[in-house]
Amino acid sequence: MQARIAVLPDRGVVRVTGEDAEKLLQGVVTNDMDLLADRPAVHAALLTPQGKILFEFFVVKAGEGNYLLETGADQAAGLAKRLAMYKLRAKATIEDASAAHRVLALWGDAPASTGETTGTVSFRDPRLAAVGMRILAEARFAMDIASATNGMDAAPEEYHAHRIALGVPEAGKDYALGDTFPHEADMDQLGGVSFSKGCFVGQEVVSRMQHRAHVRKRVMPIDAVGTADLQSGTEVMAGTATIGKVGSVAGRQALALLRLDRAAEAKTKGEPLTAGVVAIAVRKPGWATFDLEPTDAAETT
Repeated sequence: MQARIAVLPDRGVVRVTGEDAEKLLQGVVTNDMDLLADRPAVHAALLTPQGKILFEFFVVKAGEGNYLLETGADQAAGLAKRLAMYKLRAKATIEDASAAHRVLALWGDAPASTGETTGTVSFRDPRLAAVGMRILAEARFAMDIASATNGMDAAPEEYHAHRIALGVPEAGKDYALGDTFPHEADMDQLGGVSFSKGCFVGQEVVSRMQHRAHVRKRVMPIDAVGTADLQSGTEVMAGTATIGKVGSVAGRQALALLRLDRAAEAKTKGEPLTAGVVAIAVRKPGWATFDLEPTDAAETT
């Protein structure tokens, strides 16, 4: 597929700068800031003390002591405010910089950006290389950057269809912020959590989940069986029991947060899985290392 590029108007940017910026972020986010010594970006989250995702974002190093956090546009102000709560005496400045930036996605065959300028950073999506590249551009240069890539103009919906086909979740679309553990959002599978760096907010809960045998709920790709399109927000049923909800949709493909143990039980019993009036099949993404069916129901968490 020829490379495509789309502006993502539902994404925003928080800027964290200062001599203590890295130390501040290292102490609270789920991923290891030391990784930015040899890669341009990491995927991470800020959790509640109970281990649930409050904010999801990419952390990008944009110069010494200068970090850009790409997050949902409707979450940027809240993320800046939450980080400020942890600032204390740290020498760091935190601001919602969404108005000054545009976020673009570039994907397809050999996506490439040849138009790097001051104030613009690009990086391969750290969750999964197949997702493509992200570009954080100063708003005044956004259209110039788009024309300097090898991508054809595309709508945001085309990017999301690409993401859905790969089984990569997005906060607020495929799982609820404030009510979802990182494992349920597949962050353990897609490199969004460091299990070796030490403490961060909610770390103890995440560590316990990591060392249990099976996570009972995850965001999974689902496919419609037949020609009907799926609908976002529809409950997923195993027979007469609700086992999840549909999130992002692209025609006959979607992502859904599901009880995997209940889906496996329904398969064993020969019960149909449905989303509304549409029969569905659960698909294991190629990047997943977990089993769809737990070997022992007593091991579920």
